[in-house]
This record gives sequence, structure tokens and C-alpha cells, in this order.
Amino acid sequence: MSEANFATIMLLSLLIYTHTADANSYNVGDSTGWTFNVTGWENGKPFKAGDGLVFKYAVGRHNVVVVDKASYDSCSVPVGAPTYRSGNDKLTLNKGTNYFICGFTGHCQAGMKIAAIAN
Repeated sequence: MSEANFATIMLLSLLIYTHTADANSYNVGDSTGWTFNVTGWENGKPFKAGDGLVFKYAVGRHNVVVVDKASYDSCSVPVGAPTYRSGNDKLTLNKGTNYFICGFTGHCQAGMKIAAIAN
């Protein structure tokens, strides 16, 4: 391996490590957690792609479903949507708008949904 190739690999490794090290973690809903009327909690937060959201809630009373905009707007759970149920779900934000709802009947309509925009 040439010195130039080695240097390139080392630089790329450093950039990957730096990106990971810069990631922030946010507890959705802060101290109240993932609960009713959490909509709007995400507003004004400087999310970046790679940041983590932690959804804390009582197991069996709520869940977290990753949805698209149409499902977010209509509070509907599409067939096959990723659904989390641990009560301490850690999800990584993708670049763009990330939509999350609670899939329990009536919970999304009661404000258990967020749209987090990551740059």
C-alpha cells in the first residue's frame, strides 16, 4: 500500500469517527418522555443526520412507528412500518424529515407524533 493510499484511508477513518462523535442524542419529550401532546417538542431543535432520538414510555401503553408524511398527517400505520415497543427505543435520524407516531388507536390524534427535520 502506498503512503498516499494509507493517508487517504486514515483521513476517511478520521472523518467517519468525527461524524459519529458529533452525533447528539435527544430524549423525545424531555423529562416527560414519549406521551400525549408531545407534538411540537421537535420544533427549533438543531437536529443533524446521525443524531439519535430516545423514545421513553411505559411498555404496552405506547409504541413508536416510523411513517411517511401521508401516514403522519392521517395518523395511520402502514402495513410493514417499522414499529418499536421496548419503552426505551433509540432511533437514528436520517437527513430530511423523519416522521414518528404512536400506533395505538387515538394516540397519534392526541398528539403523540413528531416530525423531526435533520440537516
